[in-house]
Amino acid sequence: MPERRLNRRTVFVTAALVPGAVALAGCKDDAASGAGTPGTKGAVNGTPTAPGPTEETPTVDPAVVAALSTAATQVTQLSQLYATASRKFPALRAQLAAGAKYHVSHLAKLKETQGVAAQAAKSAVPASSQAALAAIAKQEKATAVAHAAAAAKLSGAPARLLAEIAASETQLFATLTPKKKEAP
Repeated sequence: MPERRLNRRTVFVTAALVPGAVALAGCKDDAASGAGTPGTKGAVNGTPTAPGPTEETPTVDPAVVAALSTAATQVTQLSQLYATASRKFPALRAQLAAGAKYHVSHLAKLKETQGVAAQAAKSAVPASSQAALAAIAKQEKATAVAHAAAAAKLSGAPARLLAEIAASETQLFATLTPKKKEAP
C-alpha cells in the first residue's frame, strides 16, 4: 500500500474549512475537570454566576437603606390609611382598591433591598367618606413629593424605584382628588 503524505494544500484547506475543530479538540465541558477560564469561578461576561465560599456579599450603602426605609415607612402608613378608610367606609373600597394594591407592591419592591425596614404607625381617618378621600389624596401628594426628593439624592436602581413610586402616588393623588365644579 502506498504511503499517503499530507501536503501543504491539504492541511491549509482542512484548517480553513474547519477552524473550530482544532480549538474544540482541547475544550472540556466537564466542571470537575477544571473547565472554564481560571479565576472566573463560572463568571459570565465578568459577572460571577454564584458567589464562591470565600467571597463576601456586597453591602448596601447605608444612605440607600435609610432612604428606602423611610420610603417603606411612608408607604406602610399610606397602606394603613387605605385599609382603615376601606373598613370605615365600605362604599369607598372599589375606589381605593387600586391604590391599596399598588402600595402593597411598592412595599414589596422596597423591602427587596437588604436592610430596608418599615415602621408601622396609627392612621386616623376623618369622619366622612369625602374627607377621608381628601385626606388620602393629600397624603399621596405629600408622599410623592418626599419620594421624588429622595430619588433626586440617589442614583441607579434605588432612584428609579423611588421615582416610579412617586409617579404612581402622583397619579393616585390626581384620581382621588375630587373634581372641582366649573362655574357656569
